[in-house]
Amino acid sequence: MNKELDPQSDQFLEEQDQEELFEHHRIVAEAGQSPLRVDKFLVNLLKNTTRNKVQQAAAAGNIRVNEKKVKSNHKIKPGDLIQIVLAYPPRDTDLIAEDIPVEILYQDQDVIVLHKEPGMVVHPGFGNYDGTLVNALLFKFQNLPGLDKERPGLVHRLDRDTSGIMVVAANEKAMAHLANQFFERTTQRTYHALVWGNVEEDSGTITGNIGRSLKNRKVFKVYADEDEIGKHAVTHYKVVERLGYVTLVECKLETGRTHQIRVHMKHIGHTLFNDKEYGGDKVLKGTTFTKYKQFVENCFLVCPRQALHAKTLGFTHPTSGKALSFNSDLPEDMQALVEKWRNYSHFKTE
Repeated sequence: MNKELDPQSDQFLEEQDQEELFEHHRIVAEAGQSPLRVDKFLVNLLKNTTRNKVQQAAAAGNIRVNEKKVKSNHKIKPGDLIQIVLAYPPRDTDLIAEDIPVEILYQDQDVIVLHKEPGMVVHPGFGNYDGTLVNALLFKFQNLPGLDKERPGLVHRLDRDTSGIMVVAANEKAMAHLANQFFERTTQRTYHALVWGNVEEDSGTITGNIGRSLKNRKVFKVYADEDEIGKHAVTHYKVVERLGYVTLVECKLETGRTHQIRVHMKHIGHTLFNDKEYGGDKVLKGTTFTKYKQFVENCFLVCPRQALHAKTLGFTHPTSGKALSFNSDLPEDMQALVEKWRNYSHFKTE
């Protein structure tokens, strides 16, 4: 019998917890599978999926057989690995439109570009069934693609406590086009992060497989290639400003794994400032003086979250083909945090 990956397996969780949440189905055709068009094969196997949806995915380049893009009429053979990018799994609860303020940076008939505030969950999930960005989008926009799903219009996401720019699809065509751009890694994304320690190199690249920690399933870690755990991840960074015991860095994503910047920076010894899940919410660098510890505690209060902001986003417009690029300033809490460290660093060197 043809089987999807077990929804409770670690491999499935890693697929679902990617920042983009794209590769929703991985299926291996059974040994006795007779030749069959891939669109018919998938419609027969996947619940709540229409042939039209599958054909749209194929047209957008979102169906692969043995790692190669195929058209909807491609014939499946025994042992083939089929991967398909669809909108999102069906929701378990009804979505409610809520009048929640959202800063819209740009919109047209195809795309909506917005600034997500820190503390806002992107989509409903366990323990967060309202007050999310999706609830806000449903109030402001009608007919977002995938309204029968729990993540209408979403083609990527940010962590709850990460602020910054996101793009949302306004129709099915745009959703397929944007999803494929994220899947193919043709989008341009940079983040600003305040990290513990003085980053020695002015720039560098961090490469390391990211997978769930075997000790704490809520966090991720870097694994060596030979461990055969996790997914390939690459982060490029450069120093923006050195502030003594902390450094403001710019990170450019080549891949988009869950917690990628947080995990990679911790891996090289520079945990994000006030990142509670990865141990950045305590003094990791500096002196033992009581006044310094109090200063750091005050900094935690100024920015009560991991100091991470999605600063720029570039992508190709789904209809016009024009390259679009958006930039956002650091939010007030991170601006205030950087200024406090700037003043402290200046005072310390006088």
